[in-house]
Amino acid sequence: MTAFRRWRAARPFWGGLLLALGGAEILLTQKASLKVVLHIGAQGLAGYLLPVLMLICGLLILFNPAQRLFYSICGVLVSLGTWLTSNLGGFLIGLLLGVTGSCLAFGWLPDQEPRPARSWRRGRVPAARP
Repeated sequence: MTAFRRWRAARPFWGGLLLALGGAEILLTQKASLKVVLHIGAQGLAGYLLPVLMLICGLLILFNPAQRLFYSICGVLVSLGTWLTSNLGGFLIGLLLGVTGSCLAFGWLPDQEPRPARSWRRGRVPAARP
């Protein structure tokens, strides 16, 4: 369990997870078959393409955190694009998950000192603030 915690702490875990969940939720709300999507054209294809890109950006944030800024900017733009192409962004749930996850990933800072409350829970005495 500690190995997973170390892995999770070294990347914007919650941001990537929320972005991937938003893409998966939008994909699950798509009920049209592939024949109908191809018959509709580019608009129907974009309804499947944008959530797939959200899912890929979320996974890339998780597994390649060095490029998190680029993936989070792409993720928020693609999430906002689903408003037009995918049932109002998966009935707003997938859209909000995607935008929130992208913002969390964008704002994540690596190599940050743990908060004093967390270090206190681990048994260390927090340092006095000046």
